[in-house]
Amino acid sequence: MKIKELRKSKHISQQKMAMDLNTNQNTISRYETGVREPGISELIRIADYFEVSIDYLVGRTDNPKFYK
Repeated sequence: MKIKELRKSKHISQQKMAMDLNTNQNTISRYETGVREPGISELIRIADYFEVSIDYLVGRTDNPKFYK
């Protein structure tokens, strides 16, 4: 998962991201450490939040391009 990398590159705290995605900071932390994996609806919200593809988010490609 590239959540932490994306979040840090945009200078967004876990708390801010959690508030923006209507979740809690603990959940974001668990996603970043691999303790918990986001479901498909969460993956979509996170990918939309960072404007990247889900494939990029989960490490299946190095191309962050988001196609609508």
